Amino acid sequence: MSDASQGLRLYNTLTRTKEDFVPIDPLNVRMYVCGPTVYDFAHIGNARPVIVFDVLFRLLRHLYGQTHVTYVRNITDVDDKINARALRDFGGEIASGTLSLNEAIRRVTEKTADQFHSDVAVLGCLAPTVEPRATEFVEPRADGKVDMITLIQSLIERGHAYVAAGEVLFDTASMPDYGQLSKRNLDEQQAGARVAVDAHKKNPGDFVLWKLSSPEEPGWNSPWGRGRPGWHIECSAMSAAYLGEVFDIHGGGLDLIFPHHENEIAQSRCAHGTEMMANIWMHNGFLQVEGQKMSKSLGNFYSINELLETETFGGRKWPGEVLRLAMLMTHYREPIDFSVRKLEEAENTLRKWKRGADLAPTAAGQVPVEIIDALSDDLATYAAFQVLTQLAGEAMDGNDAAASLKASLLFLGFDVASAKVDEGHVGKAIAKRLAFIAAKNWAEADRIRDDLLAQGIQLKDGKDPVTGERITTWEVKR
Repeated sequence: MSDASQGLRLYNTLTRTKEDFVPIDPLNVRMYVCGPTVYDFAHIGNARPVIVFDVLFRLLRHLYGQTHVTYVRNITDVDDKINARALRDFGGEIASGTLSLNEAIRRVTEKTADQFHSDVAVLGCLAPTVEPRATEFVEPRADGKVDMITLIQSLIERGHAYVAAGEVLFDTASMPDYGQLSKRNLDEQQAGARVAVDAHKKNPGDFVLWKLSSPEEPGWNSPWGRGRPGWHIECSAMSAAYLGEVFDIHGGGLDLIFPHHENEIAQSRCAHGTEMMANIWMHNGFLQVEGQKMSKSLGNFYSINELLETETFGGRKWPGEVLRLAMLMTHYREPIDFSVRKLEEAENTLRKWKRGADLAPTAAGQVPVEIIDALSDDLATYAAFQVLTQLAGEAMDGNDAAASLKASLLFLGFDVASAKVDEGHVGKAIAKRLAFIAAKNWAEADRIRDDLLAQGIQLKDGKDPVTGERITTWEVKR
């Protein structure tokens, strides 16, 4: 256990309250987070839960020990678009038996999955303990781990699922307390109320566990015919396979509460006969871009890789640690407005912290208990960052504050390499400022001067002794 002066408290979406976290087994703290669908490159909204739950993973390892935390984040590669592309690109090999469906899907998704791993590593995120792929858990496994087909069979045998019109459907009426997570009861789920109504369904809210595939569609053999699983069943299978029937924490984005997480709970509880699936349910808030909902039609849809590698947002590339800090400056449960201004603020803040950490001796110090206490209060990152700013202000050559600051940045997933000044960036800013001065636009000239000062760059105006022209020099101020 760590040196935290208070226990970990987390907001539980299931109860709508902040609760003391009491692990089922302190020697094996277990967390599951819904991962990406690797049909396309992950967008910046996908990055938020990865970063948020990376911080929680780091905190849990600090509190309970690195070897005592199991973090499972899945890869969804069971998807109709992915399946169709696999059939299109490798249909002949699949038909001849030279390539299995799973192998074809892996080839289709290999590039996007690899890019996701590369991108989130640049964002400072640790790899999860286990990262299962959905395609590996459709059929019964040689190692006996829970799979989707066996889980669906259990639901049918227990009276919670039925076969109709070539589909296996979950019977929501068979679960009296269905809807606890989203606070939606069955009476509210009437025909036409955001739920597709099909004649073969017993209830409007019944959802698909298995659907048949036509001869032209990819599929797996099952007791109900050749087909493919519904979306929700995959996470019930993979979480149980690695974390057990009941585990500690389940996380994901706010958009997954209904129907995905609600239906995960229904499947898992009814298949295993348990009162809970996970004890704590955590959800990060929505993300907007420059005050608008992110969408391709608005032209504000950005992949993580685009922000890292191209100049499409704010006319420049953004370092991964700047994106990370910008995400964490807003409390994880609150909506976030992802903007150029926020990224600039994050970059300036990070630069100040790094200047303080630069003064630390080679070895980092200890993470202050104040940082751990802040994070232990439902991941209050803003309060933790206030401590970092205070440490940066107190940092002097080789002192304890500098060493603690360095340790804290490492703990939070930030690079502690020396904060080098981008001389090209400074030069361009000075040139813009001189142009504003020539145009007598003093407000913009002062703004650039103040922005540079916030970055630790102090400007000095003077005259060239030979030409008499106005010149500006600069120096780094700690």
